[in-house]
Amino acid sequence: MTQALYRKYRPKGWDTVIGQDHVVQTLINSIKADRVGHAYLFAGPRGTGKTTVARLLAKAVNCLNEDPAQRPDNTCENCKAVNENRFMDMIEIDAASNNGVDDIRDLREKINFSPSQGKYKVYVVDEVHMLSSGAFNALLKTLEEPPPHAIFVLATTEIHKIPATVLSRCQRHEFRRVPVDEIVANLKYIVAAENLTADDEALTLIARQSAGGMRDAQSLLDQLASTGTTITLALAQTVLGTATSKTVLDIIASILNRQPARGLETIHRALDSGADPRSLARQVVEYLRGLMLIQMGNIDQVEATRDVKTQMDAHAKSFNTAEVLRMMKIFNNAATDLRGGWQPSLSIELALAEAVDAPSESSHIAAPRQAPPQPVPVSRTESQPTASSSSAVEPQKPAESPVINAGDITKAWKHLAASLPKSQANLSALLNSVRMIDVQGKSLILGLASDVLVSKIDKPDQIEIIQKLIKDNFNVELSIRCIVTNAKGKIPDNVAQDGMVAAAIQHGGEIVDAN
Repeated sequence: MTQALYRKYRPKGWDTVIGQDHVVQTLINSIKADRVGHAYLFAGPRGTGKTTVARLLAKAVNCLNEDPAQRPDNTCENCKAVNENRFMDMIEIDAASNNGVDDIRDLREKINFSPSQGKYKVYVVDEVHMLSSGAFNALLKTLEEPPPHAIFVLATTEIHKIPATVLSRCQRHEFRRVPVDEIVANLKYIVAAENLTADDEALTLIARQSAGGMRDAQSLLDQLASTGTTITLALAQTVLGTATSKTVLDIIASILNRQPARGLETIHRALDSGADPRSLARQVVEYLRGLMLIQMGNIDQVEATRDVKTQMDAHAKSFNTAEVLRMMKIFNNAATDLRGGWQPSLSIELALAEAVDAPSESSHIAAPRQAPPQPVPVSRTESQPTASSSSAVEPQKPAESPVINAGDITKAWKHLAASLPKSQANLSALLNSVRMIDVQGKSLILGLASDVLVSKIDKPDQIEIIQKLIKDNFNVELSIRCIVTNAKGKIPDNVAQDGMVAAAIQHGGEIVDAN
């Protein structure tokens, strides 16, 4: 059976560890000075070398070379045994599947036995954050005062889940994501060693797709090498699912031309052919990211074929930067939305609808306040009672000057909703459902689509939380008023909030003439 590249090229010495010099140098110094700790915690993203460095530490402390500076030398019997996975005094434990109290008690019973081959027993506990609270408690005393022949190395990708009592008993080392250029250099070395042929653009794409994880990059290269052909950028994009498909181009064209029906047909055609909606949304995000890079003058960072780059350049000129950023956020939400459930296509369908509608809507909501115009006639919805043209104009009350611009609150609204803790997730969702925001004097007006939503948000404890959010972020105190509205923007300054014109706007009416 062929050995995976990430295993075949796993570093066997300190000098071949990539991107973690700050950790490696500290450990080398401790070995030279014979000041190795009894417990270490290695934390960082997956595939950045935590387990590899733990194995190197186990080799170094058990290496038979008389010169500490040469450990591990990979020539002594103990080093060879570690490299060949037959060293009995290095015990690797997967905490994901051995996370109970009984597992830790079993470890505590065996830890007192002397090493079989080397000087130290090294326990490498991978994904240690998966241990139960009871297991952590059972480990504490042993972790604090292990036998003199035992060393613990705990590895985790989620350090925030490790109890403070455990953190305080370990030497902590943070592993970083490996820089793209260092990953590319390593991939080029492997390509040469394996007699493969690969384009530099393809290797750069692999490095970026790995998100700083060396193991992921080597696995992706392994996957592409199995095709048996030259690893080109086009091949890498196709296999890794990042190729710009005609579907993506059609979706962007439908947004540009304000043709939602065409866009939905494109999406449904792709989904009927077996495409995953979230994967499709990610491809749209990646394409939009390319447009953003082009608009910012970084076309060299775009991984795409010449033809696609030509199309991207045309689209980059057709959209302004604000529109591209807005669409990226919309489709990124669809790509990460786990709530599709019964209708998986709903998230990307909503994203398309919002993207088509977003520019005009956003400019309406965020538009700066203008000087109050004269009383205006209102075009009524069918649900509005018919009135004479004279009744469409109502006497205006002097508007009280707002203490803060409604546009400032509108721009920060999603951020305010996201800043709430998980315990207030329901209120966060309600804030995201607000359709209209306005400030009248010292009152913040929130428009929602139904009486049900108003009743859910208009509660004393929730109103107090909203007031505190506004106070903390804008240093103003506002009263909160919730109303039912179909409007997508705010009520103009000159329109009385309790009059007929305001009511018409709140029910979907639109100002069509300001003369």
